[in-house]
Amino acid sequence: MKKAFKITAAIASLLCLIVTAAGCGGKTPENDNKIRLCEVTHSVFYAPLYATIELGYFRDEGLELELTNGGGADKVMVAVITGEADIGFAGPEACIYTCLEGQKDYPKVFGQLTKRDGSFLIGRTDEEFRWENLAGKTILGGRKGGVPEMTLEYVLKQKGLKPGEDVTVDTSVQFDMMAGAFTGGTGDYVTMFEPTATETESAHNGFVLASIGEESGEIPYTAFFARQGYLKDREDTVSRFTAAMTRGMEWVFSHSAEETAQMISPQFPGTSVEVLTSVVQRYKDIDAWNSTLCMKPEAFDRLQDVMQEAGELKERVEFQKIVDNTWAEKAGK
Repeated sequence: MKKAFKITAAIASLLCLIVTAAGCGGKTPENDNKIRLCEVTHSVFYAPLYATIELGYFRDEGLELELTNGGGADKVMVAVITGEADIGFAGPEACIYTCLEGQKDYPKVFGQLTKRDGSFLIGRTDEEFRWENLAGKTILGGRKGGVPEMTLEYVLKQKGLKPGEDVTVDTSVQFDMMAGAFTGGTGDYVTMFEPTATETESAHNGFVLASIGEESGEIPYTAFFARQGYLKDREDTVSRFTAAMTRGMEWVFSHSAEETAQMISPQFPGTSVEVLTSVVQRYKDIDAWNSTLCMKPEAFDRLQDVMQEAGELKERVEFQKIVDNTWAEKAGK
């Protein structure tokens, strides 16, 4: 088990004692129509979520959505556990870690949005890229134990490169600080999400060389989760949330990259529609998004394979303990 996450989980448990004396469930808001959603980062990778917001589908369901940026899966999980957020949107590995830590009211996944890694490998030169070019180099890979970092290591091993021996994966830089660190001279390569990757390339501070997700294959990458107590107490709220998200996902699948870019542009005021169009198309090309919110057991098993191979999983967890497709299946009908 990742030491850093153990420390974070311990802090979260302490915070829970402060937040409520009734156990580590946090405080469930009295307003069934308001949802505090904490996302792992703000990226075009999550275009269907932003399209759902901008299309007014949450409003159609009578919901008021408050969106905040957690800046990392571990921070999103702490927000959910302590009741500072109702729903978390991050890698499902966070739910597995929290379950194995013995958390009583650990969050469960009720919807999966992305089905492969959304990061891209960025280099300092516009080289004719081959994976063997990474030998002897340093890659800024994100938080150790997070799906982005584990997927990167998984791909490196598939390409015959052993992390720690053939190539160095630097996990010391916080996820939301990686772009700045790379631009400032740290590392030879870095993995970035969009639109940061394209913006870095446009500013001539790096070059997009490869898609990590295209190389890794399908994996349940980003999902919606909430405490079991919240799911039980707010079944109708969660049902309306998944209904809105399903409509938004269907809209993105049935519209062009340019139409989607125009729709989500208010979410990215500093990025041109042209750049957004390019980025959305890039994600469409690698088939980044799930067709429904349902997570498949075989996809969950593959996630645990990646976690075990990375040395971050002490024991496997049954699908039913972490995932509840009840609301996703209902919305899909």
